[in-house]
Amino acid sequence: MLNFVARRLGVMVLTALALTFVVFYLTNLPPNLEKLARTEGSVRMTDQAVASWIENNGHGGSVFGRYAQWLGIAPGWVLTDAKGVTRGRCIQGNADAATAATYCGVLQGEWGFSTVFKKPVLDSVLQKLGSTGWLMMWVMIVMVPCSLIMGVLSGMREGSRLDRSLSIVAIATTATPEYVSGVILVAIFASATAGISPILNEWGWISSKTLFLGTATSAMDKITFWNFALPVMTIALYGIGYIARMTRASMTEVMTQQYIRTARLKGVRFRDVVMKHALRNALIAPFTVIMLQFPWLLNGVVITEALFNYKGFGWTLVQAAGNNDIDLLLGCSVVAVLVVLVTQLISDIGYVFLNPRIRLA
Repeated sequence: MLNFVARRLGVMVLTALALTFVVFYLTNLPPNLEKLARTEGSVRMTDQAVASWIENNGHGGSVFGRYAQWLGIAPGWVLTDAKGVTRGRCIQGNADAATAATYCGVLQGEWGFSTVFKKPVLDSVLQKLGSTGWLMMWVMIVMVPCSLIMGVLSGMREGSRLDRSLSIVAIATTATPEYVSGVILVAIFASATAGISPILNEWGWISSKTLFLGTATSAMDKITFWNFALPVMTIALYGIGYIARMTRASMTEVMTQQYIRTARLKGVRFRDVVMKHALRNALIAPFTVIMLQFPWLLNGVVITEALFNYKGFGWTLVQAAGNNDIDLLLGCSVVAVLVVLVTQLISDIGYVFLNPRIRLA
């Protein structure tokens, strides 16, 4: 096990370097740097002034050298202008250049400065990641039990009326993207002129104009059922159908195995056959799908957070891309890569505990 984890950690490091370099290269293409220069300087800058700004702000030279500086494995750039003022990557504000650190990259906790939020990237990413973390937690709490129950009930009796009904629901939710289900939920539960809210208000069942809030902005300060239910359901509905279908397929396959038939012939109750013999083996494939939901949730909440104006990680990613905030984009990419790699490692290790026949070599 330790050898397996050590090898996987080595592969994870190489994968992270490769992926972050690709993102670094794409975000530091000349058109992006030119756009950044005109945004931070002036839209009327000449081409010569743009080139000078790019060089004076550490964006010149080899892309490999700049990537090494961004990582923190190469000394940060230092430039002295004609007035004798020394500027550099590691020189923060009015700090003395002589006492500034030599290395100041991602590995040292220096992720750059956000041009959108006007504060360090690491602070922005951690704050928004915490907000999205609450959203992801409640989505998983709703999505995983519901999808597993639906999948197990469908797979227990393949072809039954219950199986067909649940399969229709699962396919319908999976086929409906978040931007459609979100609008539908808002129209039904959070509209003062349509849906059930006007009816409930007329009957005196609710005192407000809408049953749920159509925006989750207030959830940034305090999460309540009324301002957080619609964003959670919008994301959960899409994942419930997918996990349920995978669970059904796995459960159906397990229920046809010889040891299940033997248990039934010995007179074991059907409920005990399902709970003690079939369920554990049937959860191996869904476990992988469930672990894949974490990176999907982290990057797939962009639409939902934009729709409900919830300022989390996805909303931050949209702001960074829309405003060409290179350092913030790179910071978001680091978090996304780490989440994907860590969840895959947990998924592989989890196989052993679900099925003792699987050994990590």
